[in-house]
Amino acid sequence: MLQSRTLMIALILLLGTTFPEVHSKSMFEKDRRDWLVIPDAIASYIYETVNKMSPKVGQFLADAAQTPVVVGSRNFLIRETTKLSILAEQLMEKIKKLWYSRVQGY
Repeated sequence: MLQSRTLMIALILLLGTTFPEVHSKSMFEKDRRDWLVIPDAIASYIYETVNKMSPKVGQFLADAAQTPVVVGSRNFLIRETTKLSILAEQLMEKIKKLWYSRVQGY
C-alpha cells in the first residue's frame, strides 16, 4: 500500500491539476498558450479511473492535488510556459515577416 501511495503522490506532483479546470479547457484550441493542458487531461483520466476503482484513493488524490506545494508549482509552470509561448509566437511572426519581405518579395 505504501508503494502505491508513493506512486500516486509522484503522479499527482508530476501531473498535478485541479480537476474541474481540466474539463473546462479544450486541448485543441488554436490560441491556447497553456502547455499543461495535455498533462492535466492525463491526470484527470488517471483520477477518474482510480476514483472508479477506489473512492478513498480517489479522494486522497484529489486532496493531494490541492495542496499548496502542488498548486504553487503548477502555477509557476503555467506562468513560465506562457512566457515561452509568447516568445515563440513573436519569433514565428518575425520569421513570417522576414520570409514574406525578403524571400518572396511582398
